Amino acid sequence: MPKPINWLLNANYLELANHIQEEVYYAYYELVYGTIYMIVKDHQATEDIIQDAFLQVVWKKPVFEVESSMRAWLRTVSRNEAINYIRKNQRHRSHLDPYSLTEDISIIAWRDGSVEDAVEQKIIEESINAYLKNVKPQDRMLLEYRWKQGLSYKEIGQRLNICENVVRQRLFRTRQGLRQMLKREWLQNTP
Repeated sequence: MPKPINWLLNANYLELANHIQEEVYYAYYELVYGTIYMIVKDHQATEDIIQDAFLQVVWKKPVFEVESSMRAWLRTVSRNEAINYIRKNQRHRSHLDPYSLTEDISIIAWRDGSVEDAVEQKIIEESINAYLKNVKPQDRMLLEYRWKQGLSYKEIGQRLNICENVVRQRLFRTRQGLRQMLKREWLQNTP
């Protein structure tokens, strides 16, 4: 039986049985969640973006010869949908959110290019990097795989030969620690 994501390549999604449609959706979800979350830093927004991107994929899917081309296209559609979301909601972002997890400094456009914004970004980046130096090497590797390489929990588990739930738990604990450190540090430095 083909992998669920291959059903997008080889079949009309709307003609598939409901349980297969669900498997295909969750395979897609696992494929793109890390990438989208890294961009928007909000679980609920990530869920919405995945649903919108998936509908685009179902309705506008070109014909692919190989699975790797399709996977690249799926990630591109999802990433573009996340970027569009950021653009639409940019005007509502009036300040930096110190409670968000690990903001990728390179993908966030400064509101007005002011020096204050640049300094705030640099402080957050330095805080995150300082925290990551104290994280266990295996947890740092999990972060690398998840957010920089965009691997799913399952793919990370396979690479490291550990259970998918262990991957989820370790990443959750690492994120919580980082969030708490940023919260403490931000509240200490806020007038």
